[in-house]
Amino acid sequence: MKVLIVGSGGREHAIAYAVAKSSRVDKIYCAPGNAGIEEYAECVNIGAMELEKLADFAKEKEIDLTIIGMDDPLVAGVVDVFEAKGLRVFGPRKNAAILEGSKAFSKDLMKKYNIPTAAYETFSDAEEAKKYLETSDYPIVLKADGLALGKGVLICNTKEEAMEGVKTLMLDKQFGSAGDKIVIEEFLTGREVSVLCYCDGTHIAPMTSAQDHKRAKDGDKGLNTGGMGTFSPSPFYTKEVDEFCKKYVYQPSMDAMKAEGRDFTGIMFIGLILTEKGPRVLEYNARFGDPEAQVVLPRMKNDIIDVMEACIDGKLDTINLEFEDNAAVCVVLASDGYPLAYEKEKLITGLENFKDKDDYYVFHAGTKKTAEGIVTNGGRVLGVTAKGATLKEARANAYEATKWVDFENKYMRNDIGKAIDEA
Repeated sequence: MKVLIVGSGGREHAIAYAVAKSSRVDKIYCAPGNAGIEEYAECVNIGAMELEKLADFAKEKEIDLTIIGMDDPLVAGVVDVFEAKGLRVFGPRKNAAILEGSKAFSKDLMKKYNIPTAAYETFSDAEEAKKYLETSDYPIVLKADGLALGKGVLICNTKEEAMEGVKTLMLDKQFGSAGDKIVIEEFLTGREVSVLCYCDGTHIAPMTSAQDHKRAKDGDKGLNTGGMGTFSPSPFYTKEVDEFCKKYVYQPSMDAMKAEGRDFTGIMFIGLILTEKGPRVLEYNARFGDPEAQVVLPRMKNDIIDVMEACIDGKLDTINLEFEDNAAVCVVLASDGYPLAYEKEKLITGLENFKDKDDYYVFHAGTKKTAEGIVTNGGRVLGVTAKGATLKEARANAYEATKWVDFENKYMRNDIGKAIDEA
């Protein structure tokens, strides 16, 4: 069969890797792709938001399955465009992708259906938001309602910081229209855990757990990023946590969307925080996490095509998800300065060191191919992933592998998975 993957980051490279392992797949395309994805796929110069062009390409090439990796096209309705042309596509429709597209929607959904989450209020007026902050407890969390590349969340320790945050989001429009409306919610403390779930509209199948590191600097300091590294599984995601979430979070989330007439098919990413009072939902996403996909998919034993087709056909209950009994750690190699200003076009060396190395992967995020070789083309450049029998072993392997590849202004956190030592 022929498969089209839509996106250009490390997540899409990890998806391409998983798809390439399927014995059912003869040909892979990726739009627009990147230099690393070219190892598995023919990259096509169509942007992820060129919805009609993508669908026309899939029709022309007789694509059997399209996998949408990115949030923007999902929220914009790419699945609806494909389905209108009779094409098979993996991902939620527009009316379901709102689960990620609007934080206000997702918070209201959780409140309505008693899914455990932080207390919150929603504001469309900056002055009203500021008035609310005058009598709030601190720290407090401000979230842009719309999509903000994973960066539209501000943790404010003081009233002054929160007031400045309202200005940043709502008045200065640092994240554009995503800040037209904001959610202000209570600050929860605990371990954060990500669980990606396959969904078929009725059934939900959680994958192995993962933990992301959002902050740019060691010690969880600095600005929020799209993710600086991950590990899987999380030692803090116990059997008791799993049982609680299956009962009070996962299936109730599916049932809530169905009750709202928004059947959810695709990947439901559930960001959890494990508080003293039990797990609470921090956020939903409507696609694979990045870099979570880079540690979860290499550990998945199932054929990804079988699982995705079962989701589309409403037969996910016939699939038994299986993951290797090991661990994986991903360390993101970024351009120094990310997530603010950074330089591009820096030559990357050492990529060949990952060839034919079992249990070691280098997933490309911001790269492109030039006459001189593969160069940097983004803030997050590469995700270096390694497996190990234990999390500690996987972490040691991943950091060793970061030495195999180099580029000018290479930057990484040195404490990805350090929490493992405290488990």
